[in-house]
Amino acid sequence: MTELTKKRPEFRNINAFKDLTTYRLPLAGWVSILHRVSGLLMFLLLPLIVWLFDTSVSSEISFDRFSAAFSAGIGFVPGWLFKLVVLAIIWAYLHHLIAGVRHLYMDARHAVTKEFGKSSAIVTLVLSIGLTLILGAKLFGLY
Repeated sequence: MTELTKKRPEFRNINAFKDLTTYRLPLAGWVSILHRVSGLLMFLLLPLIVWLFDTSVSSEISFDRFSAAFSAGIGFVPGWLFKLVVLAIIWAYLHHLIAGVRHLYMDARHAVTKEFGKSSAIVTLVLSIGLTLILGAKLFGLY
């Protein structure tokens, strides 16, 4: 046997309850997972997004109903919970957009290194969370 075949890594089955709780995923891995989660969240909330858009542009009466959803709520859903759902949509859109641009840049420039992956993951998280906080402050009426 050659020296190369002797140093091959050993792959084993992962116990989901014991091993996954101690596994430390790198920051780029978290950004990748959050990219998928944000895409799923936008897909699942697509009917709400379409309703929001349709209600906001149909007529003045429907726009008043749209505005009242943020202050008084809709049916049994209070206004603050409605705002939190819209804030989740805002985060999902921003994170998905920024992480998608990150992936496109990495594909176009062939910049696939550990250092660039970590630094671009930090930039992605800071931008998406920062912009979400700014837009969330506007949504909740802080400015």
